[in-house]
Amino acid sequence: MSDLIVVSFPDQELAFELRAELAKMQKAYLIDIEDIVVATRDEKGKVKLHQAVNLTSAGAVGGGFWGMLIGMLFLNPLLGAAIGAGAGALSGRFTDIGINDEFMKGLAANFQPGCAAVFVLVRKVTADKVLEGLSEFRGKGKVLQTSLEKDREDTLREFLETQSGESST
Repeated sequence: MSDLIVVSFPDQELAFELRAELAKMQKAYLIDIEDIVVATRDEKGKVKLHQAVNLTSAGAVGGGFWGMLIGMLFLNPLLGAAIGAGAGALSGRFTDIGINDEFMKGLAANFQPGCAAVFVLVRKVTADKVLEGLSEFRGKGKVLQTSLEKDREDTLREFLETQSGESST
C-alpha cells in the first residue's frame, strides 16, 4: 500500500528542488515513488500541476509507433503514425495515474500566490537515510497531509517544520 505525503513550501523553487532530490534517491533505491507532482499557484491564482511524467507525450510516442506499425499493414505508415500519435496523445491527455489531479488542484487553490507543494505517493522508503539526504530542507516546509502512521508523520513533521538546532520538547 502506498502512502501520500503533501509538503508545502513558501517558495516554488524549493518544491522543485525537493522533487529532484527525491528522484535522485529513487535511483539509489532509497525510496520507491509511485507518483510525484509539484503543484504551484501563480500570481493570478492559476493552479498548475507539474507532473513527473508527461502522459500526453508518452501517449503520442506509443500511439505513433503502433499507428505506424498498423499503417504498414495497409501500405500507408505515415498516415497510420499520424493517426496513432494523435489518438495516443489524446488518450494520454485524459489519463490520470497516481494522485488524483482534482484533489491536488483543490488543495493548491488555497495556497498563497507563489507558493507550491510537493505531492508524493510512496510505495516503500528507507526513512532514516531519506531524511538524512533531505537535511537541506529541514525547517523549510510544512506537512499539509499524510496517510502515514502517527509516529512516522510526527517524525516527518518535526524534521521539515523545525529548524536545525531547535528542539520541540
